[in-house]
Amino acid sequence: MINDLAQRLLEELHTQLPNAERLIPKRELHIALQAALARLDLVTREEFDAQTAVLLRTRQKLEALEQELMRLEQ
Repeated sequence: MINDLAQRLLEELHTQLPNAERLIPKRELHIALQAALARLDLVTREEFDAQTAVLLRTRQKLEALEQELMRLEQ
């Protein structure tokens, strides 16, 4: 992921600044990106998907309980 992002950033920089590869070596850009991403509060796709599944199950249970409560109140 970081390698792809670094490569895309280098390509964009090269488009904007023809001498970008000499000014910012790929290794340095990779290190800077890794440090910047480490400071961000990110989760992996797997963690996100797992939490989405938990939320869906919780929502389904809540809806079932609400229906049961309505049935009992009648």
